Amino acid sequence: MTPALLVLEDGRVFHGAAYGAEGETFGEMVFNTGMTGYQETLTDPSYARQIVAMTAPHIGNTGVNGEDPESARIQVAGYVVREPARVASNWRATGSLGSALREQGVVGIAITGTRALTRHLRDKGAMRAGIFSGTDALAAGAESLVERVRQSPSMEGADLARAVSTGEAYVIPAQGERRYTVAAVDLGIKSMTPYRMSERGCEVHVLPASSTAQDILALDPDGVFFSNGPGDPAAAGYAVDALRGVLDAGKPFFGICFGNQIFGRALGLGTYKLRFGHRGINQPVQDRATGKVDVSAHNHGFAVQAPSDGPFDTPYGRAEVSHVNLNDGCVEGLRLLDRPAFSVQYHPEAAAGPHDASGLFDRFCELMEGSK
Repeated sequence: MTPALLVLEDGRVFHGAAYGAEGETFGEMVFNTGMTGYQETLTDPSYARQIVAMTAPHIGNTGVNGEDPESARIQVAGYVVREPARVASNWRATGSLGSALREQGVVGIAITGTRALTRHLRDKGAMRAGIFSGTDALAAGAESLVERVRQSPSMEGADLARAVSTGEAYVIPAQGERRYTVAAVDLGIKSMTPYRMSERGCEVHVLPASSTAQDILALDPDGVFFSNGPGDPAAAGYAVDALRGVLDAGKPFFGICFGNQIFGRALGLGTYKLRFGHRGINQPVQDRATGKVDVSAHNHGFAVQAPSDGPFDTPYGRAEVSHVNLNDGCVEGLRLLDRPAFSVQYHPEAAAGPHDASGLFDRFCELMEGSK
């Protein structure tokens, strides 16, 4: 086995063995608590420039296949696991996870201390990190590697949505009868999201992240969707401007994850970086209107600052916090009270599950139907 090091910017070092491609990589060190769905995690564009540690002890058991990816390639900057599966065993598997990581040049590491790493991040917060494998890299010494990590880019202020977005518009046709036309702005969209809308009779026009309000409205859509994505929402002013144009036009709007943060900023709210973020498929979110609690899939490091004690005024009328996270109380959803627009911070498309929140797509369709 090739030796490897995981180096954190605060000087913590974890020793392990190279997994996937060998070499070096840098990114924001985060952890994911999901016990399934690792292929969805790896290919989610929201993980761009992040090194992801999986808290589940065995990763790779079911291999990889061509049906579950959420984008055209693995998106993570690096990958940390405790014990890679020795054998991929699933009737859908077309290869092993280790081979896929190597083929796509994704540098990873297997360490025995993923629990210690997770506890460290929960105490100190998400931070920059690097993975280094091979004797030459290790010979440089830990102090030298820590300094290189500290010189790598920070996630705060990073505009990554345009880097992962589609370069050209494309269309996902409706399944069955076309009921609605949706303009979906790709800020790092997962492939399952337009699929969930197409299941409901939506013809989805997926547009580049840099699309203007004029570009979006030129389609005369029944509704507009802003997707999930990576980076700091404060650095995506172009998306905020586009959404304000959509809201001015009165089009029904639905946003997910990064789209929720862009919606918040379009309403005049601020965003901030969470200490270690929410990543996994076990986050409890409460609908404040009904009291219903959904177990939901998350992947975000930023959140919206909004008054939670009742409706508040915005340039588009009254708004309110519609959903909250029961673990830490952060904002998990927003909605306008005087216009057809809402958003959530979590992932109702959740390809690996859970599916508690899938009805949000139906709600979007109801808004479009009501606005016809």
